[in-house]
Amino acid sequence: MRLLMITLSALLVLGLAGCESKFKSYNGPEVTRVLIYKESRKMYLMHGKEVLKTYDVGLGFTPSGDKTVRGDGKTPEGDYRIDRRNPNSQFHLSLGISYPNAADVAYAHSIGQKPGGDIFIHGRPWKYRKGGRDWTAGCIAVTNKEIEEAYSMVKIGTPVSIYP
Repeated sequence: MRLLMITLSALLVLGLAGCESKFKSYNGPEVTRVLIYKESRKMYLMHGKEVLKTYDVGLGFTPSGDKTVRGDGKTPEGDYRIDRRNPNSQFHLSLGISYPNAADVAYAHSIGQKPGGDIFIHGRPWKYRKGGRDWTAGCIAVTNKEIEEAYSMVKIGTPVSIYP
């Protein structure tokens, strides 16, 4: 019986050692800015002028142009900040972008519309695992492994610039 308990305990420890957490640790240079270039579908995590990481990204289902109203499928363009982190996102993990800013709200209201919201940098859920490049409602999508890495590196308050 004692041998059985030792064997089961050893198997449990080995099994748990193989389980990876989606929460990674990062001890490198601070990410001081996130740059997203929609045309080239690239995201860069920057430390000053140094590129720390580069990712290929997916965008909204209507990727050309600036997001102006809710439901347009566009990814916003402009300067924002990371304003929240969601460890329980339906998209694995997510980093919230402070869209809409005051100018976005003012423009949408000037044309009698709502600007939309809930723009995130996030992973790819199982149901979109084989989807096309631009499938989000306006967010920036990376792989689940990449959002794990970015989530560990990017803090609330980090500036985000999204270019056409």
